[in-house]
Amino acid sequence: MQKMLLIGLKDLRLAFRDRAALILMLLAPFLLTLGMGFVTGRFSGNADSGLSDIPVILVNLDNAQLGNALVETFSGESLAALVEPTQADSPAAARQLIDENQAAAAVIIPEGFTESVIPTAQMLSKQAEPAALQIEIYVNPTAPTSAGVIKAIVDEFLSRVEQGRITATTSILGIPGIEQMSSGQIETLAKQMFSGSDADAALSSPAIALNTGEQGADAVKFDPLAYLAPGMALMFLMYTVSYGGRSILMEKAQGTLPRLLVSPTDSWQILGGKALGIFLTGFAQMGILILASALLFQVRWGDPLGMVVLLAAAVFGASGWGMLITAAARSAGQVGAIGSAVMLMFGILGGSFINLEQMPPFIRTLSGITPNAWGLDGFTTLALGGTLTDLARPIIALLVMGAVLFAAAALLFSRSNVMKR
Repeated sequence: MQKMLLIGLKDLRLAFRDRAALILMLLAPFLLTLGMGFVTGRFSGNADSGLSDIPVILVNLDNAQLGNALVETFSGESLAALVEPTQADSPAAARQLIDENQAAAAVIIPEGFTESVIPTAQMLSKQAEPAALQIEIYVNPTAPTSAGVIKAIVDEFLSRVEQGRITATTSILGIPGIEQMSSGQIETLAKQMFSGSDADAALSSPAIALNTGEQGADAVKFDPLAYLAPGMALMFLMYTVSYGGRSILMEKAQGTLPRLLVSPTDSWQILGGKALGIFLTGFAQMGILILASALLFQVRWGDPLGMVVLLAAAVFGASGWGMLITAAARSAGQVGAIGSAVMLMFGILGGSFINLEQMPPFIRTLSGITPNAWGLDGFTTLALGGTLTDLARPIIALLVMGAVLFAAAALLFSRSNVMKR
């Protein structure tokens, strides 16, 4: 164990004496984070990342109880700070405004929407289901987050309405002697029971309640650098682990590794020491970058223990990829080329450049092979106030990833002549 530690510490010192390596390990991700911070407005006095005044176009073709209630929901005081609604006369006009990037989304309420939800006397007497009519949400693809908020408001409204419709319909059909009632009596009863049901909550209360208290605002505030800084650090971590793996093949070519192999040191101790050196270098790199984001950019990372464990797990998972690339390559040049390609590919797939929520489902699934995606998941959780318990899923995924990759790398090393005298 002592020999492994000495080899690992020696590789750590060599890495931090290499000026070119330091530029790519520390300076490059720091400058990229700084640049993206300016792009997002983090350093331009616009540090508030909250959503407000989302422009939405409303088209109410229903002009009845539920259509008017949805319009009132968007126009109410409770959502005044969140949305900025305007009304259009036709769906075509609303869609044109969206295509011209004038709003985040258009909500089109079809004609007869209220009748499709509140059962008429004829439907109740025949126990027939009303024809389903759907509210159309025409979204602006350039504003996915804002459009998602509009969709969430409509979904919550519809959820309450549907709950009330089912409750009212079930109650009416269970009334003894309803078959003998007149159509007018049934329809009046239906409207009364619907208005007194849970659906009435959708007409009298907002679909989304905004927490404007200071404590609540602090609890949900999210610093964009809490996503950008670890995203850049995790991407360049792949360079670090491939750099460490490349050193194994460079020492083989330079004759340093054969001299170690003829010493009273087992090959598994040398390989373990090299792997430990990669891990320590990556952990030092990530630790410095995260600490710099906290000291220079005032990014709050929350639970210190959770941060340390997540860092170790992320570096362990990435180190597994570094060792696997080294074991599969035939020369130091191949390790460098493959490592650079993997660094960029994992940066894209893992969400370092584009939020994974904006990517297609198959990309989000494929991102599970990258330590970047799991690491960003953990860092985002920490920045939102999570603790070590909340990090269980990404940490376990990273540890399993690293273990599997290290096992595969060890198998490849055993079949190659890299670690042979």
